[in-house]
Amino acid sequence: MDQRRIGTASVSAIGLGGMPMSIEGRPDEARSLATVHAALDAGVTLFDTADAYLLNPGETGHNELLIARGVDTYPGETDHVLIATKAGTLRPGDGTWYQNGDPAYLKQAAKASALRIGVDSIGLLQFHRPDPRVPFADSVGAFAELLDEGVIRQAGVSNVNPDQIREANEVLGGRLASVQNQFSPAFVSSYPELEVCVELGIAFLPWSPLGGMGRAGDIGSHAAPFQQVADARGVSAQQVVLAWELGLADVVIPIPGASRPSSILDSAGAAELKLSEDDLALLAPVLGDS
Repeated sequence: MDQRRIGTASVSAIGLGGMPMSIEGRPDEARSLATVHAALDAGVTLFDTADAYLLNPGETGHNELLIARGVDTYPGETDHVLIATKAGTLRPGDGTWYQNGDPAYLKQAAKASALRIGVDSIGLLQFHRPDPRVPFADSVGAFAELLDEGVIRQAGVSNVNPDQIREANEVLGGRLASVQNQFSPAFVSSYPELEVCVELGIAFLPWSPLGGMGRAGDIGSHAAPFQQVADARGVSAQQVVLAWELGLADVVIPIPGASRPSSILDSAGAAELKLSEDDLALLAPVLGDS
């Protein structure tokens, strides 16, 4: 599979989002592990997780443990795999989500995640979402300390605006490696953030790149042109969506969620799907005036 870069790390152009394996409607562990193994078979080397991806009380880190187990039980080579996790959002298992951007908490959460993943230093840790109760720079400052201490090798931010991207990069001394924001044909409002990432050479990781949980076919009012390209190519519309996102800039690395092998295998095929100029012209209106 084609490779792209997150900071100093070389990763697959398509990653796997692990959240569907751990929240509502999650599969049994055997199918989740089979999904991770199928991703690795397909050349996927980037796995996205978070300590808050869980369903029941007392399950903090459920998805981190699951992804790590999937990688550890794979019979092939995995030294090149990057497990990217996040800190700063909590889910107590009652269906609610809330933020905690306290620097002391973030440092504690990072060390707990490293233990669950089974590494001395996390390959990529991202600040899950800004906490309105804590100055953004203070929260990101904890990530700078984690970098300096070697607890993490690379730092990123998620669910941020352009000004926050620049601020985070400044606080980190130019070491911001990634930005993870929602982006898909049905949600293009993060395109300005993508443009900032292009300018600064920072990886942009679209979450819900196919429209979100249970809505993989929800690609907005532009479904028809994606389906038209898909029919002409003999592939799924979802694969065309991911190929289109990859074509927007070489910093883009989509992380579609998956909870079954067939889903990630179809998504992984997007890395080899090269859209023609005619295809791109047909899909150009998706961005509108962004």
